[in-house]
Amino acid sequence: MRNFPGNEAVRPAVQAVARRMGPYAAMWIVLAVGGLLVVGLAALAAEIYESVVETDGMAGVDEPLLAWAVDRRTPELSAGVTAFTDLGGTVGMPVLAVLVIAVLSRISRSWRPLILIAVAALGSLAMTVVGKNVIGRSRPDLADAVPPYESSPSFPSGHTLNTTAILAVIAYLCCLEIDVLLGRLALIAACSLFVVLMGLSRVFLGHHWFTDVAAAWALGLAWAALVVLAHRVFHTVRRVRRDQRAAAVGTNGPGWEA
Repeated sequence: MRNFPGNEAVRPAVQAVARRMGPYAAMWIVLAVGGLLVVGLAALAAEIYESVVETDGMAGVDEPLLAWAVDRRTPELSAGVTAFTDLGGTVGMPVLAVLVIAVLSRISRSWRPLILIAVAALGSLAMTVVGKNVIGRSRPDLADAVPPYESSPSFPSGHTLNTTAILAVIAYLCCLEIDVLLGRLALIAACSLFVVLMGLSRVFLGHHWFTDVAAAWALGLAWAALVVLAHRVFHTVRRVRRDQRAAAVGTNGPGWEA
């Protein structure tokens, strides 16, 4: 695994903490710091949810944005946006995930892409199902939507949540294999644009309210951050242990790893 810029600079500090407190203590420190980010993102999602059940706040933009989208639809544009939004559906996103897993697993000689992308997908799917069943928010009227119509509850947007979580983890995995900073930034920008457009496509087609999409962005990013955090903790602890073993008995040969 290639390191992010700055990893080597902080490595002595990590080793010092590990020597004094042990690898598990170091793991809890990383979890505490990273947990602040996840809690912050989760709090943002909670604020968005609160606005859904109020008449003011962020929910006040739902109907105006839908009306704006309806006024700008054309048959050609609607067909194009529908084709794009299908990439984030139950067929398009699994196919994309499998292709990325195959390529990254081959490049990295690691089970890491399979494990992390699968965890991201399963977690985002679970959040989507639970959120829809618990909140049960109605979608926009069919008269304002573009077929094919969807009948499941509206909050949160499953397309957006799943795409956000999976693409964020894919971006992280790809950055582990890219040495050039500009390449990493370009990849992150491309994934971010895809996620933003996916969410906006759901609003444009009248399949979701904007607050459904905004909550899905926050929840998906929070889940992806937790998945990445878990991997960084695992990797740090494993590296410290490997270094300790190497100092005592020598290094291990190459192989596939998590």
